[in-house]
Amino acid sequence: MTLSQEAEAPADEVVLEAIGLSKHFPVRRKLRDLFNRTHDAVHAVDDVNLILRRGRVTALVGESGSGKSTVARLLAQLYPRTDGDIKLHGLSTRVRGGRQFRRYAARVQMIFQDPFASLNPVHTIRYHLTRSLKIHGNAGTNAEELEAALASLLNRVHLTPPERYLDKFPHELSGGQRQRVAIARALGADPEALLADEPVSMLDVSIRLGVLNLLRDLKERLNLAILYITHDIASARYFADDTMVMYAGRMVEGGDSETVTQSPAHPYTQLLIDSAPDPDRIENLLGDHADRGNGEPPSLINPPSGCRFHPRCPMAMPRCSRELPTRLEIGDQPGHWAACWLYDPATVAAEKPGSAAVDYSPEAVAVAENAHPEEVR
Repeated sequence: MTLSQEAEAPADEVVLEAIGLSKHFPVRRKLRDLFNRTHDAVHAVDDVNLILRRGRVTALVGESGSGKSTVARLLAQLYPRTDGDIKLHGLSTRVRGGRQFRRYAARVQMIFQDPFASLNPVHTIRYHLTRSLKIHGNAGTNAEELEAALASLLNRVHLTPPERYLDKFPHELSGGQRQRVAIARALGADPEALLADEPVSMLDVSIRLGVLNLLRDLKERLNLAILYITHDIASARYFADDTMVMYAGRMVEGGDSETVTQSPAHPYTQLLIDSAPDPDRIENLLGDHADRGNGEPPSLINPPSGCRFHPRCPMAMPRCSRELPTRLEIGDQPGHWAACWLYDPATVAAEKPGSAAVDYSPEAVAVAENAHPEEVR
C-alpha cells in the first residue's frame, strides 16, 4: 500500500494478536540479597490476551501503573517479553533489532503520549517526516516525489497548507499540532496497526476531540487496526469499538465498548466509571458510595494471591483471595466477559462454615445494600 492508496484488505482481519503475554522487570538486588536464591521482579504484565483487527479500535483502560503502556511497548517489540507470544497475521514474531525490527516497525507503529518528548527539538518537521519515509522506502526516487509524499502526510493529518509546517521546529507548534506530526510520522511507514499510548492525555481538553476524530478518520480510510490506551473510560466509549479493562497487570473485563461502559460487570470497572465526574449522579456529591474501592493498588513485586483486586473489592469473597479468577462469560451481550468469581455458576455459596447458601450475584448484593442492581453493576 502506497501513500496515495486506500487500504483494500478485508475488514475485521486479525492483524496483531497477543497470547499469554507477560513481562517481569527484575529488581536490582541489594547487598544483603546476593546470597538469596530468589530474585524479585516487578510483575508488570501477566497473561494478557489481546486481538487487534483491521478497521476496529480496541481500547485498553486502567489506572496509572496498571501495565497499559507496557503492553503497547511489548506489542511494538520495544521490550523483550518474559513469556507468551505475539502473532502478526498469525505468524509468531520475536525481533531483536536490525532489519527484522525495521520490517516489523513498517507494519506496527507506535504513537507516544508526549508529542514534544517524542520529537527531536533540534530538527524540523521536514526532517522527522523525511526520515520516516526514507527508512521505510516510501520517499520516492527523486525530490519531487519526496515533496509530494511529505505534503500527502501532512494533508492526511489535516495540517494544511503543508508548506506552512514543514520547515518549523517542534517548539513552534501547539501540542495538538505536534501530536498530529507524530501521527504523520507513524503513517510514513504505511503501517497496518497503530499503538496509541494515551495520545490525547497531554493535550488541552479543547483539542482532544479533534485528534480522536482524526484517528477515527484514519482508521476508516486506511482500514487500520488501532490500540487506544487511556485511563479515561468515557473517551473509550466514544472512540473505541471494543474495550478491555486492566488492573495491576491483568485483564479483568472485556467486550464491546457500549456494553462494558453501560453495563460494567467487574467491580473495578464500576469503580472506574464511578470515578468519572457526572453531575447526574447525586451520590457523588453526598458520598453514598465513598467506601467503595478504597485503598492503594497492590505491590507488583509481591502481588496478592488470587484476584489482585480483592483487597479493594467491596464484594470480595474468601475464594477471591485464594484462586485466580478465569474469564467468565457474562451472558448479557456476545463477547462480554469478566475475570470475577461473582459470575461463576459453580461458585460454592457456603464460604462461611455453618452458614446458609448465599447469593453473591450483583442483584442479591444490591438488595442487601438497599441499592438498585444497576448501581452495583
